[in-house]
Amino acid sequence: MEFQRIDIFDRNDRTLLIAGPCSAESEEQLLAVASVLSKQKISLFRAGIWKPRTRPGCFEGVGKKGLPWLRRVKDEFSIPISTEVATAEHVELALAAGVDVLWIGARTTANPFAVQEIAEALRGCDVPVLVKNPVNPDIELWIGALERLYNAGVVRLGAIHRGFSSYGEKYFRNAPQWQLPMELHRRMPDLPLICDPSHMGGKRELVGFLAQQALDLNFDGLMIETHCNPVCALSDARQQVTPDELALIMDRLVHRSIDVDATDFISYRKRIDEIDEAIMELLVKRMQVAREIAEVKREKGHAVFQPCRYNGTMQRYAEFCEKGKLDADAIKSIFEAIHSESIRQQLCIVNDNKE
Repeated sequence: MEFQRIDIFDRNDRTLLIAGPCSAESEEQLLAVASVLSKQKISLFRAGIWKPRTRPGCFEGVGKKGLPWLRRVKDEFSIPISTEVATAEHVELALAAGVDVLWIGARTTANPFAVQEIAEALRGCDVPVLVKNPVNPDIELWIGALERLYNAGVVRLGAIHRGFSSYGEKYFRNAPQWQLPMELHRRMPDLPLICDPSHMGGKRELVGFLAQQALDLNFDGLMIETHCNPVCALSDARQQVTPDELALIMDRLVHRSIDVDATDFISYRKRIDEIDEAIMELLVKRMQVAREIAEVKREKGHAVFQPCRYNGTMQRYAEFCEKGKLDADAIKSIFEAIHSESIRQQLCIVNDNKE
């Protein structure tokens, strides 16, 4: 897919900044936030007009009556405006109100029917669209949403990483799982990538930390929810920052160069390559042993999967991580993948499948 540049990405700012309240609550509120943010040179003003909520009874946005308020921000402060759309009707109303950039939320991205409806509504329209990752860590669903829009003629596209829902997650509202947006970037290197640290962290204290991580990973920009009085916000009060806090976060961000001198890393990369090759050789040996074990299991009539053995092995890995100061979850996922391949190999042997 060949993407066209989104206008707001042509600014000379080092980091694209999309800021504004989670929700449009009143005309006065929007104008107050925009007045302050206009002095901070933000690239795009955001505000939710329609708010998809997990359960009924929560504030679900003011609806279309908030669109003229958003338009006043554009007219009075000369700031491009953006809002989330989830239906064809939203698209029609937002475009009629002069909204410059649309974004598709995580819940909508997860629904191919909804994305296709939006894509059809946008057919023939030259408007930039940003697509948030789906709620669950499914990169194919994320790419599929982008493809549906592209196939409808929407070529000014960008992606927003807002983290992924994870049952039992305590620290982040939505776990970053940075490897997924990095894979998206590998597959679509020309697609602009924006981080939403507000939804990712769920707490305003984490916004700056996550924003810095995003820049360290060479993201193109940030979307940060900003409210003049966050504690009184009608939605997502815990994760919104004040304009002053936003300014402080942006001032503290460190911009790292991506133009590195390869000679600085030659010796290190050579060592890493050697270690990687050694790991691969060990994996080959491990799988050979697994196949030998499978022959014994087939001969003796033993089950391929041995839960006690598996649990003991995973416990050893956890203890090793603690000693080696490694991320237990990351190492666990690696060894789960190794164990899964070992099981696959053994099943082929036990069932006489030579493929």
